Amino acid sequence: MTEIPTPTHPQLIGARPSSAVEKAYQTLRKQTARADPHAQFTKGALEAYRWAMGSDVSAPLTGARTVGVPGLQRLTSEIDTAVVQLEDVTQQAGPRAFAQGVHDALAWVCGLSDQRP
Repeated sequence: MTEIPTPTHPQLIGARPSSAVEKAYQTLRKQTARADPHAQFTKGALEAYRWAMGSDVSAPLTGARTVGVPGLQRLTSEIDTAVVQLEDVTQQAGPRAFAQGVHDALAWVCGLSDQRP
């Protein structure tokens, strides 16, 4: 009897292969080192990528702890939190930029956007 090879699928984080998320994180981190490492948008995006990769950190906006890579429902829940914060007209510029970075990174990870921060 011949064994049928099973196709290998890359591990997904949201809708993206884990290798693509890792590459996005590393690319943004390198760009940040040359620019402003304290820019709130970039900080939010980097924290979102780290959390999405299961780097044993809390979710960037809600502080939720996850074990390993968060599932799609948990990722989209964090996007929803970012949307609520972005719609808050009393939000100051720094926290708004941080939330936008989280939103944009996780929207890309989940396949809701083709624009990668």
